[in-house]
Amino acid sequence: MSEFAYATAIEIAQKIRQREVSSREVLDALLERVDRLDKPINSVVTLDAERARSEADAADAALARGEVRGPLHGVPMTVKDSFQTAGMHTTSGAPELSDFVPEEDAWPVARLREAGAVIFGKTNLPIYAGDLQSYNEVFGTTNNPHDLGRTPGGSSGGSAAALAGGFTPLELGSDIGGSIRLPSHMSGVVGHKPSYGIVPAHGQIPGPPGTLTLADLAVAGPMARSVEDLELGLDIMAGPNRWERPAWRLELPPARRQQLKDYRVAAWLDDSRCRVEPGVKALLEAAADRLSTEGVRLDTQARPDFSLEKIATTFQALLQVALSGGVPRDKIELYATASGDTSIDRTRRFMAMRHREWLSYNERRMQLRKRWEEFFQDWDAMLLPVMPCAAIPHDHSEPQAGRTATVGGQEYPYWDLITWMAPAGACYLPVTVVPVGCLDNGLPVGVQIVAPYLEDRTSLDLARHVLALTGGCPRPAGF
Repeated sequence: MSEFAYATAIEIAQKIRQREVSSREVLDALLERVDRLDKPINSVVTLDAERARSEADAADAALARGEVRGPLHGVPMTVKDSFQTAGMHTTSGAPELSDFVPEEDAWPVARLREAGAVIFGKTNLPIYAGDLQSYNEVFGTTNNPHDLGRTPGGSSGGSAAALAGGFTPLELGSDIGGSIRLPSHMSGVVGHKPSYGIVPAHGQIPGPPGTLTLADLAVAGPMARSVEDLELGLDIMAGPNRWERPAWRLELPPARRQQLKDYRVAAWLDDSRCRVEPGVKALLEAAADRLSTEGVRLDTQARPDFSLEKIATTFQALLQVALSGGVPRDKIELYATASGDTSIDRTRRFMAMRHREWLSYNERRMQLRKRWEEFFQDWDAMLLPVMPCAAIPHDHSEPQAGRTATVGGQEYPYWDLITWMAPAGACYLPVTVVPVGCLDNGLPVGVQIVAPYLEDRTSLDLARHVLALTGGCPRPAGF
């Protein structure tokens, strides 16, 4: 059954429907692979094998009666441990939630189950999804399958590592500061950050279980090894949230172009605000050149009317406020008095921001969204780096804002690594990340494909072409 390790969710679903293989056989093969290969990776941290086998058997029995529950009928998969799963432990990496077993599914999980998915496990993350590495006191550290000394990314790092290791065909991730995009890049898989608001994430932790607020910037979205699986995952999960469901309907527009050669694509692949390492930049430029060779109208100078510096500052401010909900009041008051100009001081001031100051940043965000809107009148998509470097070595020192990373031989403040998350993240835009090759040391490199708001199908369509041109998702050595 090793042929299912790197099969797509669509391929597995088709084989199950055609009775070429049973759901139970695929599930058992994936469980065996996790048991045999995941110990040094530590990506799948909770298993509910017996329940999953029961659900797989039920899916097979239903199929024998001629019943097909949905497009994922009988397909086994895992989900990020920040999403509540009824009857299965959900910890979000927090010791205080190590025994928490939800009574109901998070909304994206429920929609995947309704489509026929069999959820057999949960994947690792940083505590409360708050880091670009994946480790916590409950389950320990997740390693990158391409290099065990490096992180697979975060916060959906266990999701990306499980996909790269061939332990699951499809994953449910989340992204507020790059948590789908960064792991997809660092682990060599594909991920889609949907337009803000189109995939309801009720039931994700944080906030605490029972929270009804939908956090600013935060989205839930699919991760996989094929863009077609991303498209299917988005179709399954997208729709109105609980407040809007009585009246709203979602109908995403089709991709802007029917043929690759008709696309108009801009490429912003480096910037003095966040220099990209030469090897990473070379792979990004090669991918852009391939598009140009295929007839795409490509421009490496076209930009929206703002600087990377301005949007990065806006994004960092909005992001830190969005992440500050769990910070105790006494610490917030202390953070408000931080007067220095270090990365730690700036982060603390953002987290302690007054609401009137947030309103000013929010208006700045809306002005930046308007600049993107104007830009996309002439261009269909923008290519951006994901990070200035490939996957970084593990660094669990505290505080996070005091960490540094080596990029091109120079020390960068830790949170500067997410600078390229800002242009799309701050402005609610859809982004599809696909790998474009590997460095000489074997580490994968991804590219962000950014499309206009609510035009997710455009970024996905272009991503499908880019992935085909650049060779698909790289398989780690030994897997």
